[in-house]
Amino acid sequence: MGKMVSSPRRKRAVAESVPEITTFSSAVRYLYDRVDFERMRVVRYDETMFKLDRMRQLLNGLGNPHEQIRTVHVAGTLGKGSTAAMIGSMLQGAGYGVGVFSSPHLIDVRERITINTHRIGKSDFTRLMREAAGVAAKMSTEPTFFELCTAAAFKHFADQVVDIAVIEVGLGGRLDSTNLIIPLVSVITRIDYDHTHILGRTLPEIAREKAGIFKRGVPALTIEQPREVEEVLRDAARELDVELRILNKDIEFSCRFGASDALGPHSRVCVLTETSQFMHLPVPLPGEHQAINCGLALAVVDVLKRSGFEFPEVPMNEGLAATRTPGRMELVWNQPRILIDGAHNPAAVGALMRSVGAYVPYDSLICIFGCCADKDIPSMLSQLASGGDKVIFTRAKWTPRAADPGELHRQFTERTGKMSQVAPSLPKALDLATRAVGRDDLICIAGSFYLAGEAKKYLAQLARKRQQR
Repeated sequence: MGKMVSSPRRKRAVAESVPEITTFSSAVRYLYDRVDFERMRVVRYDETMFKLDRMRQLLNGLGNPHEQIRTVHVAGTLGKGSTAAMIGSMLQGAGYGVGVFSSPHLIDVRERITINTHRIGKSDFTRLMREAAGVAAKMSTEPTFFELCTAAAFKHFADQVVDIAVIEVGLGGRLDSTNLIIPLVSVITRIDYDHTHILGRTLPEIAREKAGIFKRGVPALTIEQPREVEEVLRDAARELDVELRILNKDIEFSCRFGASDALGPHSRVCVLTETSQFMHLPVPLPGEHQAINCGLALAVVDVLKRSGFEFPEVPMNEGLAATRTPGRMELVWNQPRILIDGAHNPAAVGALMRSVGAYVPYDSLICIFGCCADKDIPSMLSQLASGGDKVIFTRAKWTPRAADPGELHRQFTERTGKMSQVAPSLPKALDLATRAVGRDDLICIAGSFYLAGEAKKYLAQLARKRQQR
């Protein structure tokens, strides 16, 4: 893993050397050799490590592409990826060219940068990383993995002249490398406890970091939050003359759960404003929490209308219905049924445990679980115990942040009194699970996007081997 530049000698070395990036593999190798906070166990969250001046310098060297595109900015603890995906799908359905920048990825880093759901091509990715590396070599400190990804996304969207880009915050908001854009609307999804060692130990502290994406005079949207969170968001909005509207308070919202032959179990939402009436629209994503995310995405559509965007009803609704979010309650195998979900904090694990049975009926739920060591593990284990009939602890292969599965097993037993098993790797965990599963049972792999991505890749390789026989 790369290190942050500090010494003058190291600075001169960086300035004098431009890495040779001629192939996609060399571009990926260069990127993964940079500092990657997503994979680090300990991160100091301050203006030294998360340096927007460094990001400004990188973007300036690339021609400030972020100033050439219209954007929507999405932050939050839970649901920002799903909300961003639904916004992008409705815009695409309405006929616009839509870039979406999201994180993390499951298998291929190019998943983070898409236009109309098509990931950036390998040749474009290679060229952009070569350009970024050329700029980085002249900088006093090296850009990080996420900064380079962000810059590549902005440059790609500008080069392809997208009509609008939906930009998902990576971490927090105030110091996130995406926070140099001036969007058409700022969006904050549910705020909960996550990255508490970085963003703060209390909800108000976390909320202040998320509210850092507010820009003077730019309208903002959020959902109903705990009282202390809403107070922080409203105070931040007042300071910057931001019109902050809260779904189900300032914007009329309702939802109901049901089932139909065509859609199966699903939620429907209504969102009413002074200028829009979105009535009884099916939520395209499974999970009880997705109804509020869908309502928030529809509120964003209403704001975008003020900026001249047009949303014909039928194409927009068809776009919403086409929304897909890989790695979130995604069925990736049929016999036995295997579902993956990147739930990586207590609230997300709880939502998964509450929702999975309503959308994917089963007799028994076998959970394969592995999370990062810096998470609120006791709370995650309590949520896991509320739904899993059988639990197998393992660890993702490619992250040093992974918690020891034996330690997860020990804490789970002490906290819940329930039995569980330990497997040293995901393939061995799947072997244990498939031996125990019945025809109507469900295997659920959750705890981190690292584990979900590894599972998806492993099962895809397994499917290809079977086809070749």
